[in-house]
Amino acid sequence: MEAHRLKHLEFIQAVITRLGNNSFLIKGWALTLAAGFLALSANQKSWQVAGAGVVPLLGFWFLDGYFLRQERLFRRLYDAVRRPGTTVEVLSMNVGPYLADTPLRGAVLSQTLVLFYGALVAADFVLIALWI
Repeated sequence: MEAHRLKHLEFIQAVITRLGNNSFLIKGWALTLAAGFLALSANQKSWQVAGAGVVPLLGFWFLDGYFLRQERLFRRLYDAVRRPGTTVEVLSMNVGPYLADTPLRGAVLSQTLVLFYGALVAADFVLIALWI
């Protein structure tokens, strides 16, 4: 494999790694925030506090889905660059050709994100139901 293709693959892999790390950090922030809102809501017996915790969770869910979609797009680019006889421009980071095949909704509603964020949102709604 040519040196410029190897360097191209390294660049793409660095982006994929960075996106995966961002997703991990977002999950940590979401879990910390959810725990804080749930503890405060249970302590104050306030459905308003639990309800306020849903909004940032939905924002984190969407942002995590966005990063997952970007990661999938760059994985598609990586796959195209690694193939012999590729038509991808040298050192191009353009994921435009893969946008139509990688919908944002599919990433946001992926099984892992639905299980993680769905459980946190469900816990909020349980507390809302308890205090109403």
